[in-house]
Amino acid sequence: MFLFRWIRRTITVIVILALIGPAYGVSQVWRAANNPIVRQADVIVVLGAAQLDGKPGEALEGRLVEAKRIYQLKYAPIIITVGAGAPGDRTTEAASGKYWLRTNGVSARNVIAVPVGRDTLTSTKAYAEIMKKRYVSDVIIVTDPFHCARAVTMANDQGILGTCSPVQSGPNTLDNSGYRYLIREAAAYLAYITVGRRGIHISDHLPGADIVTKVLP
Repeated sequence: MFLFRWIRRTITVIVILALIGPAYGVSQVWRAANNPIVRQADVIVVLGAAQLDGKPGEALEGRLVEAKRIYQLKYAPIIITVGAGAPGDRTTEAASGKYWLRTNGVSARNVIAVPVGRDTLTSTKAYAEIMKKRYVSDVIIVTDPFHCARAVTMANDQGILGTCSPVQSGPNTLDNSGYRYLIREAAAYLAYITVGRRGIHISDHLPGADIVTKVLP
């Protein structure tokens, strides 16, 4: 009798967690996307996205446009572009981002390219290391709206005080991002806070697709 009661209670707990977990993930991602907090910081970080032979893709360009906007509003004096290249690429996401900013009015001395990372956690660790070497700790992360929650959480876990300024143009604005992007990011967020923090690195990069910046209808 006791065994059956224990099994029933265990199943009930599992079902409740299975329902609460996804709802929590979706709520965190949705709230971060719809209620961004942007304040003065030490640096602006542009998370990488696809580029083609040195030309930023539409998703990356949207991020660069937003970074330039808040830079010109003097929210931070330095912009860090981050992101490696895909196999066979002649350049990197970070380099193409820096070049775009230079050719669009941002002084080269105020842009740092960090050509590391093809997923969010690796990129976050890379720019966090640069910031710590410069003895700064406040960052504004520029990325897609539904990516903000995970990006900020990862930054905070690296000892960096992060806020997020989501893109206002390009294919991955809040209006253009579909529910599948929301669900995917909620799942990635839950994966990170449950197992990612325990050293199990689940990459958000899939072969042939930049799934952080993939346009999902």
